[in-house]
Amino acid sequence: MSSTIPINQNDLTAPTPQNTPLTHAPIAQGLSRPTVPDITEANEEEEESPSDRAADIHSAMVGLVQGRLAGLVGRSSGYIESLPVEVKLNIEALKGVQVKQIELQNQYKRECLELEKKYAELQKPLYDRRKEIVIGAAKPTPEEIEAGEKVSQKDDPEYTPLSKEGKEPSAEGIPEFWLTALRNHVVLNDIITDRDAGALKHLIDIRVSYLPPSDPKPGFKLQFFFTPNEYFENEVLEKTYLYQEEVGYSGDFVYDRAIGTEIKWKEDKDLTKEFEIKKQRNKNTNRTRLVRKARPAESFFNFFSPPVPPAEDAIEEIDEEELEEIDEKLELDYQLGEDIKEKIIPHAVDYFTGKALEMEEIDDDEDDYDFDDEDDEDEDAFEDESDSDDDAPARRRGPPKGRGAGASSNVNPEECKQQ
Repeated sequence: MSSTIPINQNDLTAPTPQNTPLTHAPIAQGLSRPTVPDITEANEEEEESPSDRAADIHSAMVGLVQGRLAGLVGRSSGYIESLPVEVKLNIEALKGVQVKQIELQNQYKRECLELEKKYAELQKPLYDRRKEIVIGAAKPTPEEIEAGEKVSQKDDPEYTPLSKEGKEPSAEGIPEFWLTALRNHVVLNDIITDRDAGALKHLIDIRVSYLPPSDPKPGFKLQFFFTPNEYFENEVLEKTYLYQEEVGYSGDFVYDRAIGTEIKWKEDKDLTKEFEIKKQRNKNTNRTRLVRKARPAESFFNFFSPPVPPAEDAIEEIDEEELEEIDEKLELDYQLGEDIKEKIIPHAVDYFTGKALEMEEIDDDEDDYDFDDEDDEDEDAFEDESDSDDDAPARRRGPPKGRGAGASSNVNPEECKQQ
């Protein structure tokens, strides 16, 4: 049984909820982005040709169109509102079906988290063994050394196995192992100061553990283990990252907030503060006295005092620039926690040797380039060079700087690797 449902046909365009196209308008496709004019070797000014003027006008029109389209984001096209009630009922039904999909997605993510916990427990003996070798509590076995040399040979075919004649692994382990590993992380290297290095030389292990299912929110905890030192009383510094109970729209856990350890600093050893001595003169007696003042200092140990997200009812009272600054701090804090959990802890020796840094540079180099399938865009990106002296110097446009700089960069480099 079927029936015809009348739908308003008053010049309605694409049946999308938003008036803004899902992709860029055809006028913007295949066009090169404005570039900085080249400076010739003779530093001579040339008259602008008619073709150059036409190109400038064309670029200006493209920019105008894109600006108008950007202003339409979030505005209704009127298509949904024009549908009859019978069709709108179907739409509401789809939303109901999606609720069950989201429930399954939540269940899937929580089961994935339980699987992570399972394998984290399986790796625990290996992390224990790593700690023993690092601090010199146990010597590596010949089998462990041989397996490591095979990895080095695979990474570098010219690698020469170490001469073991009359040599034994050092009983002192690997000095400054974790300090070096952390410093070989690009972001942490900028955060760790020379003052921090004295304390981080006492860092002997970093571990991750997952919050139990009984906790109201899922998450994980980072633990930093230290030997007794002159800086603080704590033997373990912890930082807990909490996720929201439900997964986000993209299907992943959403960062909620972080909780850090209160560091019990020894007298005059707080690395998160700088102290200065100032002279103060009494206006009445003309006597002077020395006053000691503290001010915040850049330090890795600020990591354990994470930024606090503003309360929902307070967001309206915070100006936009301050909100953006808070968002950046929260994002950086969360990313550091994820990097320590997902990269540094499982690949600590690669960060110590610098191998991990080399791999990250390779990934960055690949991300710096955009790959397009359309031939006309490729032709616009690079112009032919001529060896003739009569021809004007060819202008070449390189890939845009930074990641995701191009509007047409819609191909994932990971997909290109698999082709």
